[in-house]
Amino acid sequence: MPANEPLSRYGNPPTYTVMGKTYAVMESANGFTEEGIASWYGTKFHGRKTSSGEPYNMYAMTAAHKSLPLPTYVEVTHKGNGRKIIVKVNDRGPFHEGRIIDLSYAAARKLGVSGTGTGPVSIRVINTGALDLKTDAVVLPVPASGKGKIHVQVAAMGTELAAERMADDLRSKKIASVRVHVVDNDGARLYRVRVGPLPDVDLAYKVINELNGIGLNKARVIVD
Repeated sequence: MPANEPLSRYGNPPTYTVMGKTYAVMESANGFTEEGIASWYGTKFHGRKTSSGEPYNMYAMTAAHKSLPLPTYVEVTHKGNGRKIIVKVNDRGPFHEGRIIDLSYAAARKLGVSGTGTGPVSIRVINTGALDLKTDAVVLPVPASGKGKIHVQVAAMGTELAAERMADDLRSKKIASVRVHVVDNDGARLYRVRVGPLPDVDLAYKVINELNGIGLNKARVIVD
């Protein structure tokens, strides 16, 4: 599950050298995308320390990358079979020419590359700053036909009047599918102004960008 985590104390030097080649670690991964070949690593490294200091667990959804900050969450899409997974990048590698990400055994199985050894992929960094992980369960990725519903939460208010006013204001600014969701919060009612449901996370981030453009900078992606 994507989470807002502090950077690894040991895994993010400005540069590091492997087999005579020096690699630079990115200061920020926001908006990063890449295409190339994914590989995977398994039993030989199980239990060993990763570059972030965490032990490698071949059954966890993790990965290695040469330059992303540790940890970073990325969405990996198999360009052949269309499968998508979310992994936590907590290690360095792969250092073979042309390979961009090394998946754990579990991640490779879910993506469909454990049998072939490698596969063509695209990767996209997940902006964990746009995920509200405290009040709602977030599970990514969620297909349009899945049980999880994707929304963008604009605000949570204590009165229905304030929430409806904000919703009407958003509609007047041509923001579509605005609704007010009422929930009980420790005995008190909470009115959540949300956009959605939306068919996929990519569209949710586009909505967030649109909201940012009209001065609403606290919108979050919610999947529940």
